[in-house]
Amino acid sequence: MIELIYPASPAPLLKGCKRGRAAEMLPVVDELGNVRAQATRELVHHGGEKPLHPVVHLHVINRLGQIYLQQRGPDKDLLPLYWDTAVGGHVAYGEYIPEALYREAAEELGLHDFLPQGLCHYIFESADERELVNVFAAVGEYSIKPDPFELAGGRYWSVEEIEEALGKGVLTPNFEGEYRRIKKALLALL
Repeated sequence: MIELIYPASPAPLLKGCKRGRAAEMLPVVDELGNVRAQATRELVHHGGEKPLHPVVHLHVINRLGQIYLQQRGPDKDLLPLYWDTAVGGHVAYGEYIPEALYREAAEELGLHDFLPQGLCHYIFESADERELVNVFAAVGEYSIKPDPFELAGGRYWSVEEIEEALGKGVLTPNFEGEYRRIKKALLALL
């Protein structure tokens, strides 16, 4: 996990960013986690320059070694209805990584009582954005309640099911790359 370092005064708005009343502001960071600016979600996704911004991912594993995946909602801007990491979301401006992780887990899965294990961080770049991904895992038996307004659903997948789905357009490219990167670390937690 990377530690975000905010400046003493609010970071400036990224060039071309207009702060609206309801705009969700995100920190724009360098590779070390230093917050250099702030920008709207729209600008970091569709602004063309792809400013680096932090996100959190949580992999939830049950005692049978199955990995919970969420099915992205049908109205998502990116990759609707694809299967993805149990929890994934942006860090809001002013938040720190652990705060964002617990907020996103509560919002997406109704998950509150878990002990996250930090696995790694890396930079992910797609055609639309550039993210500083902070990856965590939690092992246990949890009461998961996917938010029907944000997700199409979710379920536990066996490692064999995930392996079979790789490369078939079922899983998000983000998840596929991350899974390959952390599979050994995930299985070592059992």
